[in-house]
Amino acid sequence: MELVASLMAVGFTEYEAKVYLELLREHPATGYQLSKQAGVPRSMVYEALGRLRNRGAVLETIEARATLYRPLPPDVLLDTHEQQQRRLLDGLREGLRQLYAAQQEDHLWSINGRATVLSYATHMIRAATRELLLVLADPELDALRDEIMHAHQRGVTLSTLLTGKGQLGLGQVARHPPLESELQQLIDMSMVIADDSEVLIMSTRLETSATITRNHNLVFIARQFVWMELFTQRVYMRLGNDLLARLDPPDRQIFESLPQQDNEEITPRS
Repeated sequence: MELVASLMAVGFTEYEAKVYLELLREHPATGYQLSKQAGVPRSMVYEALGRLRNRGAVLETIEARATLYRPLPPDVLLDTHEQQQRRLLDGLREGLRQLYAAQQEDHLWSINGRATVLSYATHMIRAATRELLLVLADPELDALRDEIMHAHQRGVTLSTLLTGKGQLGLGQVARHPPLESELQQLIDMSMVIADDSEVLIMSTRLETSATITRNHNLVFIARQFVWMELFTQRVYMRLGNDLLARLDPPDRQIFESLPQQDNEEITPRS
């Protein structure tokens, strides 16, 4: 039944799916044989075969005593369906884009669901033309790594603050002190700031959700947060043990929780 459900998900009816699957098992076959073996009523099997023939999923030959059917090979069937769906989606994408125009507004928008949030983050990264500032936990780094790499290849300036253990050797990168990440609950948060125009703040603390805004002041604050964190890490790279010793113990403990080798990822801003 799993294959029946999968075929129904791509447009087959239940009877069409059962007939096609039975033809894969044994062919050529007559409509009578398919009705009996696939459990499709005789009154419906020829209607299902007609629809399958019209969509190109079965082949038909008329013999002297009966009409025989065989299935289109699965790879051919699925390749054809994939091409049709791609053309449909490409046309739909273009038509929808013509209707949609992003507006400069100050609202705070909320979206839920990991796939939806990551798709929006991907959209922002792809649309960036000048600059991306990122705060990334390990799962989000893994999910967005390829898009970040493509942005870097097309000349977008990258500044990234990592809150986990993952590595990213692109642009300016710093690792947030693990102790402070825990204290500030940053390990469940990621952020994408694109071209000083839009920010997405993602939370995975309970369920994945995100807040998105083009509000200039809020985008500015988010950008400054990332910039100041990177600035702090650049300063820390130049602190000797004598200066660290002058810090209050809680502040010194935060800096000392950051492995020295991670700081070497930082590239000063030109």
